[in-house]
Amino acid sequence: MNLRNKMKKPLLWCAVALFSFSTMAVTPQPFLKTQVQFNQSQQQADILVILVPENITELNMAKWSKVTRSQINRAIQVAEFTGKSGTKLEIVAPVGLDFGRVVLLGVGEPAQLSRAKAEELGATLSTHVNATKAKRVHVNSQLISDIELNTTISASLAHGMELRNYRFDRFKSKPAARPEQKYSLQVADVKATQARYQQLHALAQGVFTARELTNLPGSSGYPEVFANYSREVLEPLGVKVTILTPEQVKALGMGSLYGVSQGSDNKSYLLIAHWQGAPGQPIALVGKGNTYDTGGYNLKTTSSSIIRMHTDKAGAAAVVGAVQALAGQKAAVNVVAVAPLSINVISRDAQLPGDVVTAGDGSTIEIGSTDAEGRLILADGIWYAREHLKARAIVDIATLTGSKVRALGTAYSAVFTQDSAIEQTLRQAGEQVQERLWPLPLTGYDDITKSRIADRMNTGSPGAQAGAIFLQHFAADTPWAHVDMAGDAFSATAKGIHPEGSNGYGVRLLTEWVQLYQQAN
Repeated sequence: MNLRNKMKKPLLWCAVALFSFSTMAVTPQPFLKTQVQFNQSQQQADILVILVPENITELNMAKWSKVTRSQINRAIQVAEFTGKSGTKLEIVAPVGLDFGRVVLLGVGEPAQLSRAKAEELGATLSTHVNATKAKRVHVNSQLISDIELNTTISASLAHGMELRNYRFDRFKSKPAARPEQKYSLQVADVKATQARYQQLHALAQGVFTARELTNLPGSSGYPEVFANYSREVLEPLGVKVTILTPEQVKALGMGSLYGVSQGSDNKSYLLIAHWQGAPGQPIALVGKGNTYDTGGYNLKTTSSSIIRMHTDKAGAAAVVGAVQALAGQKAAVNVVAVAPLSINVISRDAQLPGDVVTAGDGSTIEIGSTDAEGRLILADGIWYAREHLKARAIVDIATLTGSKVRALGTAYSAVFTQDSAIEQTLRQAGEQVQERLWPLPLTGYDDITKSRIADRMNTGSPGAQAGAIFLQHFAADTPWAHVDMAGDAFSATAKGIHPEGSNGYGVRLLTEWVQLYQQAN
């Protein structure tokens, strides 16, 4: 036996050991250590935050001494602080107060402060507080005199703080300490603010789940792990979870989904999560869950693109997070998430360019590119929602095409639909949560996905339209829209309500949309 043969077993053992390490168990864990409570009186704290409407030039808070008022109003004058939304002024060691710091946080004109802007203020505040050693923070909102505005702004502020304080640190051996402050918010109506906050807190939990699932590396968040993690999160909320195994996917004829993972030991799954908070046919949310995308034999060739391909499951994470949020809110909606789950890798058994697969509806697809795999798995997910779940409306969401990024950048996601009710409510929801949508056309692209040897091909030009038109076939006559969120699921740096990394894009959009669509239809 030569030296090369003698070395085979040790090298194989090392490879197996490394693979086992990278596939450690992934289970849900708490996301926040911060605490929020609401009251009607001032609480002891390290920092006092006062929400200041625009053009209040002098503060005269209850129980402030003349010396305290003089110091703080002098600081306002010198700093030319006007209360414009997003501005802040900090006074250290204020005279006559037991607080170490007073922070004046401008809210602008309260009647004009949108929900999204209030959430941004919360993120601004949490970032400021996290840079101090403060453990207790009291937020006084009494200068916002309108009770309804006081309620919505205070709850949204707390929501923004929570969204910014999420951390993905499960793979760090010594993670940095998470923010751990106790916030007390002095509000006009404790009961109403608490109720509104609980709805937003449930939404935040859905966002956190989507961030966590999307952040998981390829070898840790493969289809089976994604499905089981989702089940653990959703079932305690009363969501009915069904997981179709690779064998079941294949037996149901979903060759379009099955084929993407056929080159991997981790084959394709289909996750169905149903929150039945109302009678009737469900609204279906179908999310692309390609848990890692090498491109297959149409290999991605740049390190800058391939290293983030764990985010290719962000669409599936969004629909899971949205159903979690709606269930947590006990929303009166009948909604089902369908997440086709795959992993696109290369092996001797992997799908080849030019192969033909048969989708669940019986139609055939020529594989023009193995890197256009997202529409392949969505095709069977949409068909399943239509055929097996009898959905009354379907919205699919996916990190689908580079063409979308070239067309719209990341300020907007693209929406494709011929249903005006879906488009209107989707865009309305997007404006409310600042996950905005811009419509792109579906008509005028005849034969864009035509194949010489099959019913259709999974490629075409322009790319964003080709993906949408390909998917439209599988929705058939069901009201449907396709949201291409390519480029939107990852924040390269922390900004606003999003920390660095996967941001949970789509959860807030879909959660709002389902409720708007339910009300309108």
